[in-house]
Amino acid sequence: MKQFIHDNFLLENKYAEELYHNYSKNQPIIDYHNHLPPQEILEDKVYNNLTKVWINGDHYKWRAMRTLGIKEKFITGDASDKDKFMHWAKTVPYTMRNPLYHWTHLELTRYFNATDLLNEKTAERIYESTSEQLSSSDYSCRNLLRKVNAELVCTTEDPIDTLEHHQALAKSDFEIKVSTAFRPDKAILIASEGYNDYMDALAKAADKDISNYQDLKDALRSRIEYFNNNGCRLCDHGLNQISFVGYTDNEVKTIFKKKRAGEILSKDEVLKFETAILLYLSETYHEFGWVQQFHLGALRNNNARMHSILGPDTGWDSIGDYPQAEKLSAFLNALDGKDKLTKTIIYNLNPADNEVMATMIGNFNDGSVKGKVQFGSGWWFLDQKDGMTKQMNALSNMGLISCFIGMLTDSRSFLSFPRHEYFRRLLCNLLGDEIQRGELPKEELEWIGKIVSDISYFNAKEYFNF
Repeated sequence: MKQFIHDNFLLENKYAEELYHNYSKNQPIIDYHNHLPPQEILEDKVYNNLTKVWINGDHYKWRAMRTLGIKEKFITGDASDKDKFMHWAKTVPYTMRNPLYHWTHLELTRYFNATDLLNEKTAERIYESTSEQLSSSDYSCRNLLRKVNAELVCTTEDPIDTLEHHQALAKSDFEIKVSTAFRPDKAILIASEGYNDYMDALAKAADKDISNYQDLKDALRSRIEYFNNNGCRLCDHGLNQISFVGYTDNEVKTIFKKKRAGEILSKDEVLKFETAILLYLSETYHEFGWVQQFHLGALRNNNARMHSILGPDTGWDSIGDYPQAEKLSAFLNALDGKDKLTKTIIYNLNPADNEVMATMIGNFNDGSVKGKVQFGSGWWFLDQKDGMTKQMNALSNMGLISCFIGMLTDSRSFLSFPRHEYFRRLLCNLLGDEIQRGELPKEELEWIGKIVSDISYFNAKEYFNF
């Protein structure tokens, strides 16, 4: 009987198969945005079992387990690693048609050659087999990256990070490049709790007092210079939506002074400050030649009770329905008007906004750089078969998918890299299906193959120029 994950998984005709196997499968991986812990890469950590490397920290799995009625003890609680795995194995058969079902079996097959379907009957055998493999140095986190042909991984750090692990990695003999992205959202979101405490931490990292708005700008620029000197070439922002309202410099100075004095800000003051500081950051990114990334549309921390118990990034977020187009356009236009719009990637979380984003990027692709402004790949709730296909269709219909820089994991897991394979198979099947139906010329298969190779690897390599 054919295995569930086989050579032509998701490839529905001979053209899709040829595109994948000849043009995409063997391309290296440039994972230009993830949340991997650099310390574990530096230490080449070896994990004791599958729970530690695969379930801990994975809020995708946690949400599914909670939905099935599994107690928190077996998810984030104090149950044993084996018990947590057994409860995940019990959940897996119920995840059919959720991307977790595909990802689970891709990851088990690619990393451990475990081809049995995971369920309560196979759980014990798979747990013991994978734990034995993981205990070997052949399955250290560096070797897990080698197994998937990773060429570069780019983690994400706060401006106050020392980057000591990246510095040590740069001096090591590890052949896979590990870079970082600058994530200064805590300096932007002035209405958040703990903002002044964060300002004190930023001041310490920058070795500068931050008592006024100019001090803040100087401190952020200092940290950008520091990150740049340590090989950073891109930033990332996770925002509900882009703020853009009119302001004066004096207004922003007063707003920041009020915040530092512990005063309550109005909604209008918050928006003015967020607009001003994000524009300043983006102009500075342009000066340094960085790529800027905006992840837009998440509605975070919806369950206040569970957030108070477990904290952020534990599975209580969803898709938001914020208006995006007008403010985003004004923001990009303000930068472009000063010729200070750097390379930009916009990730969309609400599928209703796919066509908005696909057309928005065309407004600011000015011919200076191939694919200067990108509609990023399906993100978070949309990095699955339907979500990625819809993103590629919107981009194809309203832009040039041939300039697309492809997939990334956006993950904390060292076992998440088969998502690149998943994306590549969907891309090849999408194009192969249109060749089969005569909507693309089969005589141009080699050219279509080049487009596939570019999206899989070469476009990102050229775009980021690490």
